[in-house]
Amino acid sequence: MKKLIVALLAGAAAMSAAQAQTTTTTQPRGYVGLGIATAGSEGGLGDSGSKSSAKIFGGYEIDQMYGVEAGYTDFRKHDFNNGTASGNTKGYGVYIAGKASVPINEQASVYGKLGVQHSNRELNTQGLNLTDSDNGLYGALGVQYNLNQQVALTAEYERYGKSKSFGAKPDVWTIGAKYSF
Repeated sequence: MKKLIVALLAGAAAMSAAQAQTTTTTQPRGYVGLGIATAGSEGGLGDSGSKSSAKIFGGYEIDQMYGVEAGYTDFRKHDFNNGTASGNTKGYGVYIAGKASVPINEQASVYGKLGVQHSNRELNTQGLNLTDSDNGLYGALGVQYNLNQQVALTAEYERYGKSKSFGAKPDVWTIGAKYSF
């Protein structure tokens, strides 16, 4: 994971040095993106630590400052064995949110998202299957670095509702790339 982050940052630096275009736009446009999300585990099941998983998202920028976004994050399967029980947890989160961005300069901006989410966690252990679903608030804070007018790198902290009794924590760190069209 650390090697991937370093490679993304090095690539972004090299690519941005080669770009001679301005990146501001005032025209409405859509975008799609992929990310790597990391969430820790809850519940004291012996499955501590963070696991990386996939995120897919897309949205529509009304202008340079406002837009809407929807996304799906796979919380991945976490196996555990704490000496008394073994099994796994898995889950996902989906959201739709309004997005507000504030440009720092021509290439960088900070943003916040606020909306609604649905998340689901499943626990499977020794014949016991439990499900915990949650509908609630979604929020995120992040930074975006534009490589050119179409491609940008993002890094963000996301919150998918309330804490759960098992499975992935609602606090998620994500790095990603998006393509605007």
